Amino acid sequence: MDNFQIETAQNVSIQQNVAPVSTRIGAYLLDFLFITGYIIIVIIIVNALDLDSSLELWAIFLLFGLPVFFYSLAFEVLMNGQTPGKHFTNIRVVKIDGSKPTFGSYLLRWMLRIIDIDIASGSVALLTILLNGKGQRLGDIAAGTTVISEKKRVTIHNTLIEDIPESYVPTFPQVTMLSDADIQTIKELYRTAKRKGNHGVIVKLHNRIIDITDIKTELRPIEFVDIVIKDYNYYTQQ
Repeated sequence: MDNFQIETAQNVSIQQNVAPVSTRIGAYLLDFLFITGYIIIVIIIVNALDLDSSLELWAIFLLFGLPVFFYSLAFEVLMNGQTPGKHFTNIRVVKIDGSKPTFGSYLLRWMLRIIDIDIASGSVALLTILLNGKGQRLGDIAAGTTVISEKKRVTIHNTLIEDIPESYVPTFPQVTMLSDADIQTIKELYRTAKRKGNHGVIVKLHNRIIDITDIKTELRPIEFVDIVIKDYNYYTQQ
């Protein structure tokens, strides 16, 4: 998944995760299914009305056809950059500078769907997105928008983070001898053992940490391991 950093007017840096092409295609197909279902319901209703006049039929189809024609524009305006398909795939249209898209932005990208998607069966949109690097089809480039993924990306650094107070004072500077992988394993084993009351595992963690760091302590194993995890977070977050 590509990503890019933007700087807002308030000088705040925001990391945007560009929605993968596969996810955007999935959202498009979901929207297509919703539209197809709507059309089937309309046809059933029209048939049930048993209209004789061709003029009446045209009027009915025109009336019920407007939601299909304005589907993406209406939903993106009403749902803050999402259609139902985008909602279920956790992607959203946003301005490239971090601000909320205006109606004009939504309208412009919707109008250019004719070139991006309708005329070329999506090939122009696909090629532009792949070459652009910011997840933009022609409509997005013209409107100054892009489509981002709202799924949170979890990395080992996310799982390492431990809440510690600002006034926290570390006890063992030797914990910096441990690696991210070491502390991640220690944290997972410690939490599981603590939850299950498996003191033997905590004692083994205590002994292993001492072997690596050569820390001297009189603390109980459960207290010692807990402090080691917090100390590591303190030093790596500085």
